[in-house]
Amino acid sequence: MVINEQKLLAKKFILQMKKAYKNCQSCGMPLRKSPNGGGTNSDGTISKMYCAYCYEKGQFLQPNCTVAEMQAIVKNKMKEMGFPGFLAGFFTLGIPRLERWKHRK
Repeated sequence: MVINEQKLLAKKFILQMKKAYKNCQSCGMPLRKSPNGGGTNSDGTISKMYCAYCYEKGQFLQPNCTVAEMQAIVKNKMKEMGFPGFLAGFFTLGIPRLERWKHRK
């Protein structure tokens, strides 16, 4: 029974890695806005999950960042870009549901 669960989890992980996302699964930025269309994996290919501002050479640029810290970074960046504070804050509400943060407490 445990082996079947492990196989199922491995299959789910592989499918998730192949899935193409529209937004970075760390910060929420549209991947089409990221330089080169995304960050880079360890083999040099373009990541389909993470943007160039979050992920490079297969590693997060801020590996110890918490969800709250990422929300603050995104909110501040959006405010710098001219978004009103309430709207920038609204857009950060979905960050905890992104793949990078889903299973963290």
